[in-house]
Amino acid sequence: MEIGRTIRVGMPAGEVDLSAVWLRSQCGCVMCAHPSGQRLLDPACISPDVSPIRIEQGDGLLRVWWTPDDHVSSYDVNGLSAATAADAGSAVQTWDRSSLSALPTAHHDDVCSNDSALADWLQQVERKGVGMLHGVPIADGEVVRVAELFGFVRETNYGRFFDVRSVVDPTNLANTSLGLAAHTDNPYRDPVPSLQLLHCLSSSASGGENIVVDGFRVAEQVQREQPDGFMLLASRSVSFSYQDDSTSLSAVSPLIELDTFGAVRAVRFNARSMQPPQLALDEMVRWYDAYLHFARLLADPAFQVQFKLEPGDLFIVHNRRVLHGRTAYEATSGERHLQGCYADIDGLRSTISVLSRSLSS
Repeated sequence: MEIGRTIRVGMPAGEVDLSAVWLRSQCGCVMCAHPSGQRLLDPACISPDVSPIRIEQGDGLLRVWWTPDDHVSSYDVNGLSAATAADAGSAVQTWDRSSLSALPTAHHDDVCSNDSALADWLQQVERKGVGMLHGVPIADGEVVRVAELFGFVRETNYGRFFDVRSVVDPTNLANTSLGLAAHTDNPYRDPVPSLQLLHCLSSSASGGENIVVDGFRVAEQVQREQPDGFMLLASRSVSFSYQDDSTSLSAVSPLIELDTFGAVRAVRFNARSMQPPQLALDEMVRWYDAYLHFARLLADPAFQVQFKLEPGDLFIVHNRRVLHGRTAYEATSGERHLQGCYADIDGLRSTISVLSRSLSS
């Protein structure tokens, strides 16, 4: 172990160097942490020069005597190891048509009655960004009850849930029989709903196959083939807007959002509501080169998974990652009626965590 601004600690997987300030901030004693798990220690009270003057490690514990605050902390080494390790169980798994032969699937009765089945399905949805349930009761509002299995409905101007079917004088192209290119929903909101659920109530019309595309996988392809264009899509914001008689919404964002490490964390793509970008001429030309390349890859069947919903089927997409669309259908040949709702990914992740705790105890 090294004494100074970093501390070398023996972990189950080997020695690891930790920041002294970080370790001090993780103290779980009664002075630094409440029994609820929330921290009492005010970071403004931690000296940037905090350092250990004595360290002892043994029997799975690490004890540190700190200066200048004259504090003693005791840590469980296994807990430190878990706090510093990446959660491999929730790692994103990107896909295209060749690597995703079918959507992660479960049966409604199973996920409603069996915590293990629900946890397994939600974990697959988290990793792949998409999932399917069969056997959902064919009744108004069942899509909301599925969302409430793992979280809370995100109510919008469309209501707690909404119908997707052909209507006269629609204000949204979703309520026509036209085909819809792969897109993310509601890019004109801030924040964008991170989950969308669609439940099939009837599907006798000819056509209307659903399409899903992993936007993260396509963004990776754009980055490989046009790295400069990728950075333009990730660094130049565009406006999205939606209006009807009672609503006026707009938001500004790049099409590809990166995290602080440069990895793709969100995709926002919807040509129906995107407004012309405001860029200098040279950037405009290069931005559109990248944008059109992105659009062509999203429309490439090699990246698309297509399926036909039957009554009682419900699919869910991570709306900041997986784009969805449909082929056109013949409205006079039968009926196609879906109901949808929005929810958020934090509820799904919370439920996974809670179920994992209860199933492992």
